[in-house]
Amino acid sequence: MAERQASEIRTVACIGAGVIGAGWAAYFLSRGLRVRAWDPAPDAEQKLRRVVDAAWPALTELGLAEGADPAAITLHPTVAEAVAGADFVQESAPEDLGLKRSLLAELAAATGPDVVVASSTSGFPMSDMATEATDPARLVVGHPFNPPYLIPLVEVVGGTATAPWAVSRAAEFYRHIGKSVIEMDQELPGFIANRLQEAIWREALHMVAAGEATPEEIDRSITDGPGLRWPVHGPCLTFHLAGGEGGMAHMLDHFGPSLKAPWTRLDAPELTSELRDDMVAGAEVSAGGRPMAELVAERDRAVIAIRRAVQTARAAGRS
Repeated sequence: MAERQASEIRTVACIGAGVIGAGWAAYFLSRGLRVRAWDPAPDAEQKLRRVVDAAWPALTELGLAEGADPAAITLHPTVAEAVAGADFVQESAPEDLGLKRSLLAELAAATGPDVVVASSTSGFPMSDMATEATDPARLVVGHPFNPPYLIPLVEVVGGTATAPWAVSRAAEFYRHIGKSVIEMDQELPGFIANRLQEAIWREALHMVAAGEATPEEIDRSITDGPGLRWPVHGPCLTFHLAGGEGGMAHMLDHFGPSLKAPWTRLDAPELTSELRDDMVAGAEVSAGGRPMAELVAERDRAVIAIRRAVQTARAAGRS
């Protein structure tokens, strides 16, 4: 099998053109790629083109690749026709396991041996979705965050029958077109980002149901609180800074007992010495050897910039 380099991928098939699939299509177009799409809805083409048109101003502001053309997209009546000549396939069908299984099997059968088929699933492991495919080696998860044309994260992971080269090639392709890729070492239902997002969401529902907080209070607690820091350092590096000069080690030693406090409906893991050491080592990797003062200054500059940007965007929306 001849290896297809990421830079050689010029045509992408988008299978499923709902909110996620159309968002992917817009992003691929902005990277100068051609898109072949399929969706069974009778008004799929109109909806797809509306999403592309609506996303194009934002994509233009972010910067278009050479040759980017919002019209370089065609809608096809069958899956087979849509994937004909495609160098990469992005499946974004509804989150129905039976549908995913049959569609991925069809896509694997209709594409060549060097074409990777990536699923936008938000939670299913590929091992569960690839059970009907006769050739599951090229099936991977390429999980975006909505909207795919704006949020850079893509989580990539294969199933038990996925070939390692397929995972590597998908990750390489996403990086080549400007995505921030997490190439996961193992399958995890819901992946990483969705599990974290879901934990906050479930706790928010608990608080509203118990009359402990309103949705507005919950939203503002994030947008005006920890949410301002997370684009800069994320929750782990944020807690590393919370430990002062002692970093993550001091934070865990000092605040570790609070993990047992009734602050959340989630059960906290035991703070074993192994977990503590893993967190300390991970924080050091994230810090990249930079001193605490440099990290604090970086955070402060970024939070100021984020606050000003949000204020400007809100003011523009009201004008």
